[in-house]
Amino acid sequence: MNLADEMRRILRTAGYSLDGWRHAWREEKSLRQWAAVNLAAWLALAVLRPPLWACALIVAHGLLLLAFELANSAIEASIDYISTEHHPLAKAAKDSGSAAVAVMGLGYVVTWVFALLALS
Repeated sequence: MNLADEMRRILRTAGYSLDGWRHAWREEKSLRQWAAVNLAAWLALAVLRPPLWACALIVAHGLLLLAFELANSAIEASIDYISTEHHPLAKAAKDSGSAAVAVMGLGYVVTWVFALLALS
């Protein structure tokens, strides 16, 4: 594969990612909420100026939280596409995706606690 072909492939893939982001942004209120939390956190980091390691952890954790929310949205969309019937396995899949986001959210809070403790 030559460089031009590889660049076209990368741009095409980036377009798919952007399409996924746009869809999730439109359809998933929780993604918009977590994005707002991230924005507020970045502003707080600029004001509080915790150690660089704490900033890095908070930013990375916040981005991972968005990634988990996107993955959860993908799980939910896939289950809904397959069937609208209520099934215990469908519920388990959706609930597990939601639990993954909740665990990441809890980790985000814990990261903030450590960052704030580092300031004192």
